Amino acid sequence: MNWEQLLSLKRFGDTNKRLRQEQDETRLGFEVDYDRVIFSSEFRSLQDKTQVIPLSKTDFVHTRLTHSLEVSVVGRSLGRRVGQKLLEKHPHLQNVHGYQSNDFGAIVAAAALAHDIGNPPFGHSGEKAIGEYFKNGNGAQFRSQLTDKEYQDLCDFEGNANGFKILTESRDGRQGGLRLSYATLGAFMKYPKESLPKKPTNHIADKKYGFFQNDKQAFAEVAEELGLLSQSDQDLSFSRHPLAFLVEAADDICYTIIDFEDGINLGLIQEEFALEYLINLVRDSINTSKYHELKNTKDRVSYLRALAINTLINEVVEIFIKNEELILKGEFNTALLDKSKYEAQINDIIKISIEKVYQSKEVIEKEIAGYRVLSDLLEVFITAINNAYENEASNYDKMILHLLPNNIETYDETLYTRIFTACSFVSGMSDGYAIMLFNKIKGIDIN
Repeated sequence: MNWEQLLSLKRFGDTNKRLRQEQDETRLGFEVDYDRVIFSSEFRSLQDKTQVIPLSKTDFVHTRLTHSLEVSVVGRSLGRRVGQKLLEKHPHLQNVHGYQSNDFGAIVAAAALAHDIGNPPFGHSGEKAIGEYFKNGNGAQFRSQLTDKEYQDLCDFEGNANGFKILTESRDGRQGGLRLSYATLGAFMKYPKESLPKKPTNHIADKKYGFFQNDKQAFAEVAEELGLLSQSDQDLSFSRHPLAFLVEAADDICYTIIDFEDGINLGLIQEEFALEYLINLVRDSINTSKYHELKNTKDRVSYLRALAINTLINEVVEIFIKNEELILKGEFNTALLDKSKYEAQINDIIKISIEKVYQSKEVIEKEIAGYRVLSDLLEVFITAINNAYENEASNYDKMILHLLPNNIETYDETLYTRIFTACSFVSGMSDGYAIMLFNKIKGIDIN
């Protein structure tokens, strides 16, 4: 892979390339990507989608929206610092093509901002709930009518693949989706493969999948434009865009440190116990006198969190530059933080978060409710859409279809597409809207 292709400013849906030298410096194309994501309705819905604690009423617990904003900030710093070092190493990118270090920051920030845009309600348990409906629920009846890959898309419903659909899917008046640059789409694509085969290698890019079968052609177009390396003769699978490693690292840094911080602020993790873990990350940079001046838990945790994030940013930049050649060859096969000298401390923090936060009674109780909500909503909308296609819609089905937005096309000859119409609608709901609609459909709350 080469950086000239990887930094493509061409927008999804364009027919011609765009040159860096011709860009308006006051409104760079990569920065436009950021704006388009942040003003999209799909991004706005993240304000009421779970990050860690479902339906929390406290004012400091992160939602998907605040998490995404923070990941984009960390991603911007990572991109700028890496960009600065890459331009020193490859001066022609600046001297000949006009790229600046901030370009790298803008690409990573925009991709990081969008990284959770496809996640369904109720966090990662929402993905599992949708998959469970098709594996063991009423959705299993469709198995014999779908290809293996189509069925696997449903059984392992993937927020990353749904995000790619949102960013690129055309509809009336919106050709090319959000029409982001290919560079930003490439950095967004952490898992550039189909749902099958599952985990064909131990490469980090094969951990999950990145596009649904209906979006296969769009994904291939992006990969070809960027010059991503093909990884399979039989299936659609590519090497990662190098900047996707930075998007992943920004996400890893934020959920490791900030989810841990949420657990402390909620009282799920004891302060004295937790601070020891954070201090292990920042021993080389902590100002002990300043730290001891801080009188309350939130301020102490906030100070250590800032130091920890900065420590890990510096570490990631060093690891990326050290391994740039392997990354460009598609031969770097782990997450960047897996190479960190702080890996043991990071794993200790994640282990505590899993035990005390992710598996806390408050979280599990609400995730259980989320399973029922999403399963029942899928059942109602898939049934109504399929019955309408078969000209067998009941009056109830017809009323259900009126709940769908006008821009959703429900009539399609392909069963897979019809099912995904329902999946896309349900996965796009916020936590609160999903619960409200569930209660109304069930007759629990008709106000």
